[in-house]
Amino acid sequence: MIILGVDPGSLVTGYGVVESVNGKVRVVECSYIKNDSAQPMPDRLNGIFTQLVKVIEQYRPDELALETAFYGKNAQSALKLGHARGAAMLAAVTHNVPTTEYSPREVKKAVVGSGAASKEQVQYMVKSLLKMKSTPKFYDTTDALAVALCHLTRRSPQDRGRLHRRSRRGGKYSDWKAFVKANPRRVRS
Repeated sequence: MIILGVDPGSLVTGYGVVESVNGKVRVVECSYIKNDSAQPMPDRLNGIFTQLVKVIEQYRPDELALETAFYGKNAQSALKLGHARGAAMLAAVTHNVPTTEYSPREVKKAVVGSGAASKEQVQYMVKSLLKMKSTPKFYDTTDALAVALCHLTRRSPQDRGRLHRRSRRGGKYSDWKAFVKANPRRVRS
């Protein structure tokens, strides 16, 4: 199963393609779509749509997982985020890719174990769970991978639990809490 996770934004939209085969999950591709703030909104939305269509056509995901709008920002920000989400949904629907939405809190809980996790915690767990050698440039990219991982844990009993079933050997921890307990000096408050 191939899942395309998207963390939409009008300036930076992160995306991550993950594949799950027999309960093993790997990153196929992850990156971001960066728009210039001087661009008119229709051009930004076209950029998001066009780039995501290319990703969909190249990797043929079975499903798309999308982060829902965050309501703590001002109305203008929420509106722009809604536009970006619409562009991502349109890219999926024009290619008959089923789409599921997850709240930021739900994504954090699925990947880190706490719905109140920080972006740094999400990034750490995504990198660890997917055994990534390098850290993506933007949190939007790791957030998109987190959305894809959340989707896998919500839909497949084979994948559920697999993400957090890691031993402590080789520096792997079951969740952020276990990491903090084992490494209190490495965590800044």
